[in-house]
Amino acid sequence: MKHKTITAMVADLNPDRPVVCLRPAELEAAAQELVSMFPGDVLYAVKCNPLPGVLRALYRGGVRHFDTASLNEVELIRAMFGRKSTPYFNHPVKARSAIADAHEKHGVRHYVIDTEAELDKIEQVVGTDAIISVRLATAPGIALQHMSSKFGATPAEGARLVRMAANRGFSVGVAFHVGSQCKDPDDYYRAIKLAAHVRDASGTDLDILNVGGGFPAPYIGDDIPPLEDYVATVVRGVEDYDFQGAKLQCEPGRALAVDGCSILTQVHLRKDRTLYVNDGIFGTLGELVYLKLRVKLRAHRKGGQPIPGPMGDFTLYGPTCDPVDVMPGVWQLPEGIQEGDWVEIGQIGAYSAAITTTFNGFSTDTVVEVDEPAYWNESEQPVRIRATA
Repeated sequence: MKHKTITAMVADLNPDRPVVCLRPAELEAAAQELVSMFPGDVLYAVKCNPLPGVLRALYRGGVRHFDTASLNEVELIRAMFGRKSTPYFNHPVKARSAIADAHEKHGVRHYVIDTEAELDKIEQVVGTDAIISVRLATAPGIALQHMSSKFGATPAEGARLVRMAANRGFSVGVAFHVGSQCKDPDDYYRAIKLAAHVRDASGTDLDILNVGGGFPAPYIGDDIPPLEDYVATVVRGVEDYDFQGAKLQCEPGRALAVDGCSILTQVHLRKDRTLYVNDGIFGTLGELVYLKLRVKLRAHRKGGQPIPGPMGDFTLYGPTCDPVDVMPGVWQLPEGIQEGDWVEIGQIGAYSAAITTTFNGFSTDTVVEVDEPAYWNESEQPVRIRATA
């Protein structure tokens, strides 16, 4: 269902459940920007937001390659786009049955490993008709979430795996992930230097250099460089460490999806300076708590019109019985806000709909499309979250 504006949607639907508000134009524009800027293949990380409306908008924006972490994600991409897209099975640990189905039923040829056991598994299931990228562990940088505590080979082990895969007849590359919401482009340069060391130690020419995800979003209070700086740093690393002969890949999720969604929540109760709304950390808002992100809000009254008057500080609780279901910090909202009004929370396109639960029987499964631009990218916004001291 498509609406011209959030105001029109509220007036039309008068929703009493949380509503995920897709902005396809924002998604399409983000895809067009990165696809045109990045000198290689842009693999959208499906895990970030797998909603069909998100995937379709990114596809219209030029994304044809998809980083998939499970057979379900592979099947989703094939069902939506057929053989006009390329899924990459980039989870370093995969079930044998998933590898077999991905390869035989869906034509997947790209796989990531970080152990000899996983390389053996792939060879035993599909032979050497595959392209293997060895994932390397990177040192912690300036990112909100380090991604090498669970996956990634050491440089010595990485070189051994690259050499082993090449000797067995696989096409071989290397991959890394510098961390989610990376705030320093030079983290990519250092990781490319590491990849060059692994390549040289292995004595193997690489077919692929996958620089992973981590491109950040401009949340409130985050002083981050523009996306162009990240791409320029990657290009500089490729040139300085002689990777021009390798196919370049990246795996953005947040950078593509973040501006594509807001969530409209309804106030079910006001208790002095506390508001109880119908979505929370067990729904679409968990990422705000996990990474302590700050985003812009706006409030709507019945009929969709903005709520006038002075602003005040409020605590926001989600709908479940769990006391941890509370948004970080205090939120500045109109003093006149009351039961039945709506709070729209912006910039939640990344890791929101993807990680919702049905805890306590609450769910966030209503999705609409709106044509209006992302209000959080406008220059002046009076309604926003503030961190506590």
